[in-house]
Amino acid sequence: MKNLLAGLIATLALSANAYAATIVVGTDAGFAPYEFKDPKTNEIVGFDIDLIKATIEATGNEAKIQNMQFAGLIPALQTNMIDVAASGMTITPERLKQIAFSDPYYEIGGLVMVVQDKKKGQYSVYEDLENKRVCAQIGSTGAIQVGEIKGAKLAAFDQIGEAFMELKMGGCEAVIVDKIVTEYYFAHKGGDGLYMVPRKGSSGKFNGFGIAKNNKEMLALINKGLKTIKENGTYDKIYTKWFGHAPEKK
Repeated sequence: MKNLLAGLIATLALSANAYAATIVVGTDAGFAPYEFKDPKTNEIVGFDIDLIKATIEATGNEAKIQNMQFAGLIPALQTNMIDVAASGMTITPERLKQIAFSDPYYEIGGLVMVVQDKKKGQYSVYEDLENKRVCAQIGSTGAIQVGEIKGAKLAAFDQIGEAFMELKMGGCEAVIVDKIVTEYYFAHKGGDGLYMVPRKGSSGKFNGFGIAKNNKEMLALINKGLKTIKENGTYDKIYTKWFGHAPEKK
């Protein structure tokens, strides 16, 4: 009887596991607080990481996080090297031509311009950066914005921290980056000598999880998981963990 019972349990376990899958998630772990390496454990952590893990777990599957350069995420999706991109990626018309996005999961605070303290007041709008050297992360929304500034010369870096260091050393006139990333960097990495130019937030700009255009099953799965964690309170808990307060209800 004991052997029969043990066999039945094993069979049920195998049957349950047959429905589970490992979903490969690509990220660039240098974009705190979205995703970054914990200096103590070297583990990849962050808002996006907690969120995508919870989203995938809500569908009965598990996430495998794979670190790579931000600029390589879209090609990796297009060649099926990864299933999902979770890397603070803003949903833009340009990216929608290349990949699909999940339902939005976070409204960003807009792009900001960061300059050296001694130059605050010299730059107040993007147009002030015409014909200047401007830093941003490769493939980011900030890099796209630099490309729209007349005559601006883009200095692109793999990690946003490298862009800030270049600015501190006088290698560029400004860094264009997400407000939330800048605030986190100033609070945890040291923004001494740098100044964030006050700008109005960009309404209507959202982050989403990137998915290959032809992978409609994955898109439906991720959206289902997102819906679940938003309804059961998990999303609010993760949001509060990283931002210190519950998300505003709209």
